Amino acid sequence: MSASAQVTSLRSRKPDCSPEEWEARLELAAAYRLAARFGWHDMLGNHFSLRVPGTTDQYLLNPLGLFFEEITASSLVKMDTAGNVLSDAPYGINKAGEVIHGGILAVRPDVNSVMHLHSSAGAGVSAQKEGLLPISQNALILMDRIRYHDYEGPASDADDERRRLARDLSDGSILFLRNHGTLTAGRTMGEAFVLLGRLERACEIQLAAQAGSALHVPSEDAIARTRAIGAKMYGDNTRSPAASLEWAAFRRKLDREDPGYAN
Repeated sequence: MSASAQVTSLRSRKPDCSPEEWEARLELAAAYRLAARFGWHDMLGNHFSLRVPGTTDQYLLNPLGLFFEEITASSLVKMDTAGNVLSDAPYGINKAGEVIHGGILAVRPDVNSVMHLHSSAGAGVSAQKEGLLPISQNALILMDRIRYHDYEGPASDADDERRRLARDLSDGSILFLRNHGTLTAGRTMGEAFVLLGRLERACEIQLAAQAGSALHVPSEDAIARTRAIGAKMYGDNTRSPAASLEWAAFRRKLDREDPGYAN
């Protein structure tokens, strides 16, 4: 079989799995397809993960060789947090994906989904000395969740960098990987995705504002009040726990416009 035929076949192999795992596969495939529609991909270099329901050490990740727009529920690869591939993956997975996702999911039992991007806006802000600035409502809502990780080169050290990534994320849910990109961690697929969408918008606003005149910074009181609201957003007692309302709307959008992800 040719290389192109092998890669194409990745999209048509339905795995033997539980109904709960299949639903998780649908959730993750939907996130990839939506990200492609928003232009968040970087060739084959980025990755999202979702923990396999009912497990503590297994998760789903994209296979090497498919663009985000090609990902289906069937094509996702099952991994464990020790780095073992547990399902078919003819071309394996992106090593940085195993380092980043396996490392965080292994030490954060409250996190079930991790998303990592190299978007122009996110990578651009990650390279700025002061990081995300408190100059927009979008940024202020996220501010208490944000942490930073210094650039070490491509994330390929399966031991040392795994530990440092998890250490630097700590109890946060958003991580700027300096000179590299962004990462979000959520209790659900939807929470990680919606946080990433808000982060993308905050970074885009910052870069747009910096292209104009001197920046206006809100008052300290306004900053403090908005940060406090943002810190509680998507909590269990809110109107949209774990961003469930937003994620349901995104899934409906994809079902209308690109239902092929469910194969």
